Amino acid sequence: MKIPNSEGVIIAYAKLTEYLLVYQEQNDKSKFLAQAGFTQDNPEELLLSILQLIQTYDAVEDRQNEYGTFYQVEGDLQGPTKSLAVITIWLQPAIDGKFQFVTLKPKRGKKQ
Repeated sequence: MKIPNSEGVIIAYAKLTEYLLVYQEQNDKSKFLAQAGFTQDNPEELLLSILQLIQTYDAVEDRQNEYGTFYQVEGDLQGPTKSLAVITIWLQPAIDGKFQFVTLKPKRGKKQ
């Protein structure tokens, strides 16, 4: 199933500009994203790339809890300079059914 790329998707701009693209002491993603050319100077490119990702790859249900249903979308995030293998996490609250972007993380190779 594809996450609908319309009014049913919520990606908080602050999630990009104040979290993913800013260095964090723990679970930093800014250095990873910088490898593909995503920086604080171009958060709109990251936003568009995330939207492109959900149009290209299927969402897989991950788990449910009191907040709603969580989904993962794995694929290649196309950056200004190269692509990155990522896993994006989405929440579909039972209340309104809109898909909310939670975070993204590097897709790691399978351990042998």
